Amino acid sequence: MSFQAYLDTIERKTGKTPAELLAEAGARGYGAGTKAEVVLDWLKADYDLGRGHGMALYHVLKNGTGISDKHVGGAGGHRDESATLRVDGIANR
Repeated sequence: MSFQAYLDTIERKTGKTPAELLAEAGARGYGAGTKAEVVLDWLKADYDLGRGHGMALYHVLKNGTGISDKHVGGAGGHRDESATLRVDGIANR
């Protein structure tokens, strides 16, 4: 599953865009310096998200929406179309 596919699945499962979840994380005081386990525990408790989906959102919280070019293009289910992840919601594409 690509990074973007993880984020899209999070949106479908929670009913919130990744941007909304990132804003909620910020309101809780979570940011780039927050340990992954803290964020993962919150996402599991409040949204029943597993580790893989939680880590995709944590990556964006910690590093922003950019991903390595090695994840872009080519074939296979783990490839993204762009080096910039969309967090504004599926409906906005």
